[in-house]
Amino acid sequence: MIIIHSMTGSSKFLPRALRASVARMAQVMPVVVIGGARQSGKSTLVRELLPDARAYFSLDDLDVRDQAERAPDDLLERGDDLVLDEVQKVPELLAAVKRAVDRDRRAGRFILTGSANLLLMQRVSESLAGRAGYLTLWPMTQRELGGSGRAGRWSELFEEPFETWPQRLEEDAENQRSWHDAVVRGGYPVPAVELTDAEDRRIWLDGYVRTYLERDLQDLSSIDNLVDFRRLMRAVCLRVGNVLNQTEIGRDIGLPQPTVRRWLNLLEASYQLVRLPCYAVNRTKRLIKSPKLYWCDTALALRLAGEPEPTGAHLENLILSDLLVWRDAHASDHPGLFYWRTTRGDEVDLVIERRSQVVAVKIKSATRVNARDAAHLATFRDDHGPSVRGCLLLHCGTRVERLGRGIVAAPWWSVL
Repeated sequence: MIIIHSMTGSSKFLPRALRASVARMAQVMPVVVIGGARQSGKSTLVRELLPDARAYFSLDDLDVRDQAERAPDDLLERGDDLVLDEVQKVPELLAAVKRAVDRDRRAGRFILTGSANLLLMQRVSESLAGRAGYLTLWPMTQRELGGSGRAGRWSELFEEPFETWPQRLEEDAENQRSWHDAVVRGGYPVPAVELTDAEDRRIWLDGYVRTYLERDLQDLSSIDNLVDFRRLMRAVCLRVGNVLNQTEIGRDIGLPQPTVRRWLNLLEASYQLVRLPCYAVNRTKRLIKSPKLYWCDTALALRLAGEPEPTGAHLENLILSDLLVWRDAHASDHPGLFYWRTTRGDEVDLVIERRSQVVAVKIKSATRVNARDAAHLATFRDDHGPSVRGCLLLHCGTRVERLGRGIVAAPWWSVL
């Protein structure tokens, strides 16, 4: 449950899709690690989910950080069950957590949150293998913002027979929404829920970027030129939905390729950059193998890019963001998210894999679509045969209709 306190003093209770996964993991593992970008709601989720009796310490507090660095074992003795927030600030603390768990493996002893992916941080030598479960809290989905505490209807696509898809998607097809508004609103709780004025959102996003550059980023790595790093962020956000080409990015902003690679890794480790890998199960065509680039939050990506209006790539990013929440809320099923593109030019924006079955998704920002728009979905369907449960063409119109064998066109909001 996320509580958003508005400027008027009222509160909105907004449940999160990850809530059940956190509670379930805390019943099994001694350590639960919840990662996610700063301001995505990690601390609030933990405070609401767990009993008040649990001791809570944030490493943003300088006194707590000092003790974590000088006497980590003493810090861990300050409560039977602890929440340690922003743990990436003192990676050495993880060794003390490991020692404590090896003495007492009681489930749910430690809840660790962090604005950096501990598994991707070079400074972290202790992964807590066998002792910790890892979850990611992404910015809020459209349904979380609406109060239903879930991601889109992706599970239904795998659980319902394809023949019922049109009828099921018709159920939400009348709830028309503007994808422009959804992109500009983004998913960070404060600007998405509390701030209704566009200028207020821009002020918040600019402050977020400054905090990230001047404080959070420095916890991960020493960056000697923040101006160049911000230019890299802008270059990436201008390439949302494009295949990664590190050499091209470096040439455009005047940085060597090794620096571009290192800084992209930092963006990914801090949950800003999302790399979408290529779906590689194909024996008949040569595939593009480099990942596509997306951003954690659509509103932040739009602001960093300096673009006045969202594009179709931002609609893709919005739908991918919803899928990331769905994937991590169903981690036990090991869903996979990919894109598919051949050197001949055939492309599917999203391939969702779950339990050896796949759903292919093509995304169009147009309000009217036809069978020609579904041609690449048909190619994917024919290439991959029985593993394809169905294909979905998401658009910005209002109609749900069949466009061919195994292909349904539907408004984007009928799923999200």
